[in-house]
Amino acid sequence: MVAAPVGFQCPVCVGTAAAAQPVVRTFAGGSEVKKPIVTYVLIGINVAAFALQMLVGVDAVAGDWGMWPIGIGIYNEWWRLLTGAFLHGSFLHIAFNMYVLFALGPTLERVLGHGRYLLLYMVSALGGSVASYAFSDFHTVSVGASGAIFGLMGALVVAGRRLRYDIKQVAVLLVINFVIGFISPGVDWRAHLGGMLTGAAMAAVLIMAPRAHRVLWQTLGVVGILLVLGAMVAWRTADLLALVAPIGGLAT
Repeated sequence: MVAAPVGFQCPVCVGTAAAAQPVVRTFAGGSEVKKPIVTYVLIGINVAAFALQMLVGVDAVAGDWGMWPIGIGIYNEWWRLLTGAFLHGSFLHIAFNMYVLFALGPTLERVLGHGRYLLLYMVSALGGSVASYAFSDFHTVSVGASGAIFGLMGALVVAGRRLRYDIKQVAVLLVINFVIGFISPGVDWRAHLGGMLTGAAMAAVLIMAPRAHRVLWQTLGVVGILLVLGAMVAWRTADLLALVAPIGGLAT
């Protein structure tokens, strides 16, 4: 028997009652979020990576793990498409990105649920890196979570319109930061744009999927986005290989 506020209940009855409780879901179909744990973990990973950069050398780590087209397309260092999104070039760089992540992340995590939110962040980061890889000069080395952060802002605009939130402040913040990145030297606006468009597309897929067979529609949508990114990578890689072919490739 199990103690109850009044008397005792049999264990089978208690288990049956607990199983009968409705599962609270987010708007996108994920489990209810009480604490934005994923946001805190992502901040922790970014901060830990920057601490390692400070110990080893900011430029050295960026050179080995940052988004570098030659490294990706010629030397097959494909991990750079994601690892570069967890590195930063300066304290101000990481401070700004982590502030925006802390400010916007919890809202999206509660709307999407832990798993879908993490997927949004990672695919947005990948989208930013792919855009930078596809359209930057081949010698450019790019680092920063900005692609993922712009993805969150783009996603929040889409989610806000769907859920009828007031998105004016987020939209203004998005436009201001994009313009600043576009006119400032040394800022990879391609990653910003790629992350923003990817994040907006991810939010549309996750939030606007029909309730009937929602997981299937969400999966198909995410796969479609990844296929587009994969096609961009293939196109840029072929371009780089054609560029170095006349000179016999690059030394390893």
